[in-house]
Parts: sequence; structure tokens; C-alpha cells
Amino acid sequence: MLATALTVIAIVTQDQSALRAAPKDSAAQQAVLWQGDSLEIRGEKGDFLQVYDHRRERAGYIKASQVRVQSMKQEDAPELLSIVRFLKDSPGSEALGISYAAAYLRAAPAASIDGEVFAALGAMSDRLAARATTGRSGKAGEILAAHVEVAATYGMTLVSYEQDGQVRLCSNGEAQRRVLALPASDIEQALAVLSLTRHECVSPKLTPQERYTHDNWRAETLDRVALGKLPEVLKNRLHLRKAGVWASLAYQRARRPEAGADAARDAAARAIDELAAINPSELMESDAAIYSDAAIRVGASRWAAEPGTPQAPQTAGLGVTVSAGQPGETCVHLLDARHDEKHPLLSRCTWGLVWPASAAASPQGDALTLAVQPLDTWREMWVFRKGLEGWTVDVLPPALDNPHLGYVEFAGWVPGGKQMLAAREVRSNNRYRTTFETVNLQTLATDRQADKPTSLTPFYRWQSPLWKAGTVAVR
Repeated sequence: MLATALTVIAIVTQDQSALRAAPKDSAAQQAVLWQGDSLEIRGEKGDFLQVYDHRRERAGYIKASQVRVQSMKQEDAPELLSIVRFLKDSPGSEALGISYAAAYLRAAPAASIDGEVFAALGAMSDRLAARATTGRSGKAGEILAAHVEVAATYGMTLVSYEQDGQVRLCSNGEAQRRVLALPASDIEQALAVLSLTRHECVSPKLTPQERYTHDNWRAETLDRVALGKLPEVLKNRLHLRKAGVWASLAYQRARRPEAGADAARDAAARAIDELAAINPSELMESDAAIYSDAAIRVGASRWAAEPGTPQAPQTAGLGVTVSAGQPGETCVHLLDARHDEKHPLLSRCTWGLVWPASAAASPQGDALTLAVQPLDTWREMWVFRKGLEGWTVDVLPPALDNPHLGYVEFAGWVPGGKQMLAAREVRSNNRYRTTFETVNLQTLATDRQADKPTSLTPFYRWQSPLWKAGTVAVR
């Protein structure tokens, strides 16, 4: 029996299987078992197997039809691996597949184990995390929770992060790291890296220094993947992920004087280049949201690629300069030909990142816009305006909901001095939206908008050539 316990196990294949106190259907139920549960076989009686559940530390009987008796000998390892290959692409069978992968790792000789089985474990763990994040209610929710618990017994625990009032579950990444450490195909390595570098699976509790270190690790890990032999679809996904990571690094480097201006500029240029490297003909419909996500991240930080020298006021125009305020704070000073930094028209300080090169003054000299980025994925527009009582400044955000992912930028002045053009990209309620607008300069309310610049006559006629040359909103 000792030899049998070591070389043969029973894997539960049916959800809500009963572990009973005796080998009969009317016996008391000891526990409810779920697919993927692994049991030690201690005997057989009629249609039942006598088993021991080490996870629950309970013995009992289970119907033989509800389990699969699996040999754990080395010569049976190929059979286990073939089952793992089948289950890794079977939605809803993640717990069962993880159980078979664990059985294979116990049966196979150490020298024969490569990255394939860990790639399967990572894929099943990611799919289970996605299902758990979406959530279920009633009986389906109970089954899903049980599958998550079964997977955790094999080390495939899920990590939860709270973002915007919602909880997201992610794989712990252990299997994916093993893929990178063992011999594996280019595709397996690429999929593992994409799993490890997800934006939505970055802990929001990281300190700025920890986030900076983590993003540098993400960038280095992505660069380890060789693109040459990958399918175009997978290349696109890697370029999109790199674009988002480098856009975040551009913002973080710009906030660190010790990194130097060139470091931020190089990171922003890299982000723009990665976005431009997309092959549009191989962009799948399912990747549309990922593409929009990457474009917004790049758009939010794109001014880091421009020289950071503040624009000096022209003879009759406006300009801005910046100076240090409190530690970590930047103060913006609005100037003209008669007012210098010591006597500005208006000053305002912010904890956000100010992009002086973005300053754009109206032809009449009564308005100026400026890009200010409080977060790596959120860029606002400050609008300075001259009124009857002097100069004021207001903030035009990408959207009115919680700041998470979006940017708004100046796109041109409409003749007459009453309107300006603006472009917005934002994710709101898990939907991506791009709009091109005419904005009333008195109220900063949107007068008209369209989803394409060519569909809005003032936008088509008066858009700024500088904006068109630098924006990622038109792609």
C-alpha cells in the first residue's frame, strides 16, 4: 500500500463530488471535492475508492467514476504532459489542468522538465485569474471560488489588487518566471513576459521608488524577448506593452533630477517608437482595447520627448517660465513682454509634472494653454485666460471621473478668439473614447465634438500643424 500511495493518485474530475464516510451513496458526507483535488488511494470497495484527502486531512470513500486513477511513474510522465497540453486550452478546466501539471512535475525526471509545463501552468493561472476577476454569482460563483482554492494548493495562488473600487486578481507569476529560467520556445517566453508585465497587475501600493524599480525591471524583461521568429500578432502585443512601460518610465525619470533630462527624453522617444512599430494589418480586433490603452499612456507622456526649455514671451505675446516651489512642487509663471518672473501676470504651483514646451499662446495674447501631468497615465491642460478682472487659470481634465487613464491636449486656435481646439483620449467605465472638440474659451465647455478630426469643420480647417505632427491621437 505504501508503494501504491507513492506511485498512484486519484484526481477528482467532477465538481461537487462527495467524500463519504462509507462506500455507499447514503453514507454521511465528509466533504465536498472539486475537480483538481488530488487524493491518496488506500483501497477499493465495489464502485468506491477508499482515499485520504491530505488538503482537508480527512479519509473517506469516493465513487470511482468521479475520479481518474493516475500512475505517477516516470514512464507515465508523457501521458500526463499530453493531458496538460489538452487542458491548458480548455476554459473552465484550469484547476484540473493545474492538478495534472503538478502530477507531471512529480513524475517526470528533473532533467526532462523544460519551460513547456510551466508555460501551461502560467496560462491556466492567468485564465483562472481573469475568470475570478469578472466574478460569478450563485452556483457558478461557488464553483469558481472552489477552483481558485484548489489551484492555491498547488502553489498557483492569485494576488488581489484594488483599483478604482474594483478588485482585480492576478497570477502570482511564479510559473511565468520558471519559463524564463528554463529552456522554452520564443512564443512561450513572449507569453510569459506579457503575463509578468501587465499594467493592471502592478500593485497600487508600491512607493514611488519601488514603482520605478519595478518598471525598470519590466522594461528589461520585455527587452529580453527575441522578436525575430515570433508571429506578427505577438510582436504587436509586445510593442504595445513596451510602449506603455516606457511611457511610464518617461514620466518617472522626468520627476527625478538625478536621472537627467536625456533619460526622460530617451524613454519617451522609445515609447513613441514602440507604438509606431505596430503592424496595423496584423492588429487583431481583440487587441483594439490594448492598442487604445497603449496610445493613451504614450499620449500622456509624449511631451517628455520634447526639449523642456520654457517658451519665452514674444514681443507682444505670452510665455511661461517655471521655478521650484516647495520640495517636489513646480511653480508656473505667466509672462509677457512687460512682466518678468519677479512680477508675473499670474503664478500657480502644482505637484504635477509641468511641460513648458507645450505652452501655446493665442494670437490675440489673451489666452495660453499648458500641459500638466499629475500622474504617469493622466495629463491635464491648464488654460490661462484674461478677463475683466485680470488673469485666471483653470484646469481642463480629460474626463470628470476618477483620474486613471486619459489625456487632453491643445490642438489649435479658432479665429475670432472665442474657441480653441482640443483632442481627448480617455478610458471611462472600461470603454475607450477619442474625441476632437471645439472648446468655448469663456466656459471651457465643449461646443461640438467628433470622433475624427475630418468630421469637424473647424478642426479640419484650424488644427495646429505642430499638434498634428506630434500627437498620437491621430494614428
